[in-house]
Amino acid sequence: MSRVANNPIVVPEKVEVTLTEDNVSIKGPLGEMSQDLKGQVEIKKEENTLLFSAKESTKHSIAMSGTIRALVQNMVLGVSVGFEKKLQLIGVGYKAQAQGNKINLELGFSHSITHALPEGVSAQTPSQTEIILKSSDKQVVGQVAAEIRAYRPPEPYKGKGVRYVDEHVVMKEAKKA
Repeated sequence: MSRVANNPIVVPEKVEVTLTEDNVSIKGPLGEMSQDLKGQVEIKKEENTLLFSAKESTKHSIAMSGTIRALVQNMVLGVSVGFEKKLQLIGVGYKAQAQGNKINLELGFSHSITHALPEGVSAQTPSQTEIILKSSDKQVVGQVAAEIRAYRPPEPYKGKGVRYVDEHVVMKEAKKA
């Protein structure tokens, strides 16, 4: 049995869960999300908890029960609390500016980069070297943060580039002649 699927999910009061045979929908103050079930996972709703189990005893079905449980947990957290990723720009002249559903980045290239944000993701720039991305979907906010970081990943000699706030970059020693 999947150890992850054994843990029940406690649903907050302000979150509404709708179960069908092949879909689970979750609605909360920050939005609405749904997840298709592949027919190998059974979800039971008891008062304010969700219980997950595999319909079959195959290895794949047991693994999917844990996966679906983790996805539904992220959906419950997303519609109730939300997710955020913080990015930091390190380098001379590196700047970011949020404008509606776009972020303008100056990362040392000869041109500025305009990154369009997908629907449901908002960006804030409290300072020119900080970006805060917020969304109710954990996968989307992580993907957008990875795309922005990919424009100029941190380099190992001076540490310049775009990095996550809690990321540790291992620095290399410069060549000695």
